[in-house]
Amino acid sequence: MALTDLELNELRQSLIARRESLGATARTNDAATAVVELDQARIGRLSRMDAMQSQAMSVEIKRRNERELVAIKAALARMDNEDYGECLHCGEEISIVRLRANPVATLCIDCAERGG
Repeated sequence: MALTDLELNELRQSLIARRESLGATARTNDAATAVVELDQARIGRLSRMDAMQSQAMSVEIKRRNERELVAIKAALARMDNEDYGECLHCGEEISIVRLRANPVATLCIDCAERGG
């Protein structure tokens, strides 16, 4: 059973909202990923370590968000090409329940569990 227009629209809106949210997060995260200054006179060693750890976490969050943005762009492209909702491994339909939980899913649950 193929996805209905209503279901596709619901999933498209979900993807667009997530893309916008990630864009807003990226704008606020840019300052947190800046290089930590190592000025001994201005900041103590423990504070520098905390700042460096915070920076490393921000860099990882930025990397994950960028990867998710790529997946969202690919999912929206599949919608435009009418390939969305088909498992890339076996060609079967991905269930609406799975797509609602993870709108960028590219594998049906069976293929995902087998390692695709």
